[in-house]
Amino acid sequence: MKEQYLARLELFAENAQRIKKDFPWQNAQVNRLAALLYTVENKTADPEAIRANHALIKENTRMFSSFRGTSAISIATLLSLSAKPEQQLAETLAVYDLMKDIKFRASDYLVIAAYQIAAHTTSEQYVQVIERTKAFFDGMRAKHPFLTGQDDYIFAAMLGISNIGIEHGVERLEQLYVALKPEFFSGNSVQALTQVMLLGEEDGGSAERVLSLREAFRAQDIRMDKEYTLPSLGILSLLPYEQKELVSDVSETYELLRTRKGFGNWSINKQELLLLSAALVSYTYVDDVKSGIITSALSTSITNIIIAQQTAIAVAAATSAAAASSSSN
Repeated sequence: MKEQYLARLELFAENAQRIKKDFPWQNAQVNRLAALLYTVENKTADPEAIRANHALIKENTRMFSSFRGTSAISIATLLSLSAKPEQQLAETLAVYDLMKDIKFRASDYLVIAAYQIAAHTTSEQYVQVIERTKAFFDGMRAKHPFLTGQDDYIFAAMLGISNIGIEHGVERLEQLYVALKPEFFSGNSVQALTQVMLLGEEDGGSAERVLSLREAFRAQDIRMDKEYTLPSLGILSLLPYEQKELVSDVSETYELLRTRKGFGNWSINKQELLLLSAALVSYTYVDDVKSGIITSALSTSITNIIIAQQTAIAVAAATSAAAASSSSN
């Protein structure tokens, strides 16, 4: 591993501990996501800035707003990294309301989707992008009504922001799904994988490369084809690097992080740690090929895809904890 990359891994481990110390009551998965977001900017986590933006969210939302849910620290972190957090929050709230007006349901996923649209488009584009997002979501739901849910809002927003034609995009998603579903267990994760591949298709994404890379990981006893890591396998398949190098870097990153405080077997499960390891490798490779082999749109999408998967893990954990608490009472 390059010295610069090792330094980034150490920064991530340190950021994770810094945020955990300041937000011990928050969801562990969300805290690790906050640490990752600072790390990819090569910045030391700033808990005070996150806390200030968390307060800003509370000042501008009602008691039971989804902005105060599981995604609150994620949004506060993104705002703390924004040049104009107050304006960014106001614009996100405006997009959120517009999305609810056309029957998107309030949720942590909708909060993140609204932030994406507000952060990556102009106010003049909001209506058009939101309509495109709804069209992609409705198209996916028409094909797979039992698979398509609120967890698809974030991916639908990414597609809405893109220049991909709606009819072509929906049909291409289905083609990829039909090709890949027999190879994987979770239909929901396969749908997320197809969304990743569609976003990166112009950069050479293909079902064959995904399957080949899966086997390369399996040969090293690494399962990147599980529920939450499958979309990350799609990201890695888009990177213009040799499979052996990709597998080696993800494996080494995973093993190094396992030795750091807060990343042991009792603190984080294998699937989430692989997700984070794949993310760190992906960011580093994108930094190496900013000349254009990978589009800036896909580069931005990597962050959103990781946020989508970490949010799904966090929401699942929170739901499970709530259910356990309810049953014990």
